[in-house]
Amino acid sequence: MALVRPVLVLAVIVAAVVLRATHASPLLAQDRTDWLQWRGPNRDGAIAGFTAPATWPEQLTQRWKIEAGLGYATPLLSGNRLYVFSRLGENETMRAIDADSGKVLWQTGYPAPFEMNSAARPHGPGPKSTPVLANGRLYAIGMTGIVTAFDAASGKQLWQKPGTGVNPMYTSHAFSPIVEGTQVIFHVGGHDKGALTSFDQATGSVRWSWAGDGPGYGSPMIATLDGTRQLVTITQAKLVGVDVSNGMLLWERPFVSGNFTNSITPVVFGQSVIGWGHGGPMTAVTPVRKGGQWLAETAWEADVPGRMSNAVVIRDVMFGLTSRNQGQYFLIDPKSGKTLWTSEPRQAAQAAIQAAGDVAFVLENDGELLVMRVTPSAAETLRRYKVAEPTEGIGPTWTQPVIAGNRIFVKDANTLALWTLN
Repeated sequence: MALVRPVLVLAVIVAAVVLRATHASPLLAQDRTDWLQWRGPNRDGAIAGFTAPATWPEQLTQRWKIEAGLGYATPLLSGNRLYVFSRLGENETMRAIDADSGKVLWQTGYPAPFEMNSAARPHGPGPKSTPVLANGRLYAIGMTGIVTAFDAASGKQLWQKPGTGVNPMYTSHAFSPIVEGTQVIFHVGGHDKGALTSFDQATGSVRWSWAGDGPGYGSPMIATLDGTRQLVTITQAKLVGVDVSNGMLLWERPFVSGNFTNSITPVVFGQSVIGWGHGGPMTAVTPVRKGGQWLAETAWEADVPGRMSNAVVIRDVMFGLTSRNQGQYFLIDPKSGKTLWTSEPRQAAQAAIQAAGDVAFVLENDGELLVMRVTPSAAETLRRYKVAEPTEGIGPTWTQPVIAGNRIFVKDANTLALWTLN
């Protein structure tokens, strides 16, 4: 019997592996990269585990397309399950969707009626903020500031915090939460009255709060700068660094943009933080401690205004879209701020940009997905794919795509589609 038991154990293991392989997703076989938060694994638009094909296909293949609700929150991908936060009627809704088929696995929501500011009505009633998935829980903030934790397996609501009654001035909450250890951090509140707030992931209890400014529309990064782990974010009128362990303000810089629409996630490059916004210059600051005080020293400034398009760093070169000349792509040296290259004008009003190696995926607001090769001296367009059409007069593609292996998930104003490279 002592000889039989190891054999039986081995047989069970082999059977389990075979069974798992039999039921494995054919589209998932190439890649198990998860996309659990705003702008991907590291919140910087970098795609992990992607290998560019030897030849890019003439067309992408659409595998499925479903009605997914209104909003611009990026879908999250975990294993073979997508999570989509959107508006269905008057409800803000979280859905779990099978990534192979588009089948809805569960759906849960709560009432959240919302009236857009008239100046921002074409943007639609959201939600705009991308949730975050951690430790089996989904965390999201809706248009009226309601913060909710959901169980990722079942959709059950675990805890919820009501909105403050004060909203950002125009498109409402677009700050995408971030996880650090066992805390999840949001910027709650609204115009002239907000607070960066750390909640306990399990219970929703407040760990710390910093009430130094209203929220911006950009999202935070976490980095270790001059030896201190800190949350770096753009607020309504500032660029700030906050000690992520206790919420203490370390440093701040004035960062006022037209119409209070700071919308770009800062780029952390080495020990510098690069921020830019609507109507202002791109500015790199280096936070340092001197004599017990924190300073945010200016490293460089560049006349490269932005609006809503986030940049990526590709092999020590920053690639993005400036709002100048009705949309120009640019390359900048993030060490010096020197402009290395600009495209022809009138390229796009907005673009969601991600990168894998020297390849950039650029989803423009008109529904075209560009594949570009980026070098230190230029960005060359290799392919253009049409992946979305306008919906109800709303710009079709403001949402970041999710790219994993040969799969590209595209959320437009109201639908979600899976495209593949073969």
